[in-house]
Amino acid sequence: MIRALRETDAEEYAALRREALLDSPLAFAASPGDDVASSPDAVREQIRRGPESVIFGAFREGLVGALGLYRDRHQKASHKVHLWGTYVRPGHRREGLAAALLEAALRHATTLPGVEWAHLSVSSEAPAARRLYERLGFRIWGDEPDALRYQARTAVEHHMLLRLPAAGC
Repeated sequence: MIRALRETDAEEYAALRREALLDSPLAFAASPGDDVASSPDAVREQIRRGPESVIFGAFREGLVGALGLYRDRHQKASHKVHLWGTYVRPGHRREGLAAALLEAALRHATTLPGVEWAHLSVSSEAPAARRLYERLGFRIWGDEPDALRYQARTAVEHHMLLRLPAAGC
């Protein structure tokens, strides 16, 4: 089941987020020591900002995957949403959960008045994620070399976007 997280899911999400950062350190800019989304209180606050900010969860006997979305807070850029933090536990990959999370987020984005674009960044260390995003229509608009560094390794961040269908289409 895919659904938007509730405040009561904050503890479980924070644990999943921490697992994601430890499991795939070069797939995320955040680290366990500096990640706001690893704090249940910060997660609850983010959920309260809905519908402009939502975290979708994939549930299979508990939370096994998640993806966040937020609308740009600046008025001149409020026609964009940003997707972040896509993660599915290794034991649940290849079940279509990441695609289902992404599709739920994109459906939600089309309900926000005036939103026309979805943006995300994907690390060169997450080629399967990049393939998924491309399969769903995202295109790279720029690359940031040496964007992330971890234990003497570096990763490129690919910045991607997708034009959303007009509301009601």
